[in-house]
Amino acid sequence: MNIRPANPEDFEHIKAVARETWHDTYDELEADLIDRTVDDWYTTDSMPLEAPGTVVLVVELDGEIVGFTHAVAQGDTADILRMYVAPEAQGAGVGTHLHEYLIERLEMYDVDRVRSFDFAFNDVSRRFYEGLGFERTDTGEVTIEGEQYDEAVYTLEL
Repeated sequence: MNIRPANPEDFEHIKAVARETWHDTYDELEADLIDRTVDDWYTTDSMPLEAPGTVVLVVELDGEIVGFTHAVAQGDTADILRMYVAPEAQGAGVGTHLHEYLIERLEMYDVDRVRSFDFAFNDVSRRFYEGLGFERTDTGEVTIEGEQYDEAVYTLEL
């Protein structure tokens, strides 16, 4: 397993992992909505690699990108905006290793807490984050094409 900073050439692979994972995980969303959202949200514009406080990492198995994460540190808090592992690589510790590496990178920004956001209906995400020591601390909403979806906020105090 190799975890490294993402580069612009990785975005087609990042988008492929996001698309596969969204389709596998988010049954509550229509397939065409997922495709449009992935096309909009997983680009170098929406995940700028050089922005201050930004960490975008990919994880490779046998030279293939099977996961990624995107976080932004501001002040004493870092927000994990995206963390996905391809369905075929889930359950093998890939997400846990990616998370641990991300926390090491975020600690360089002197953050005291890390938050993660996901759809409130995503029980797999809830179990993943709670297993890493996060607690559900808040709720919110995310808007996709004008529709509101409940969002869960998980927090880990460092």
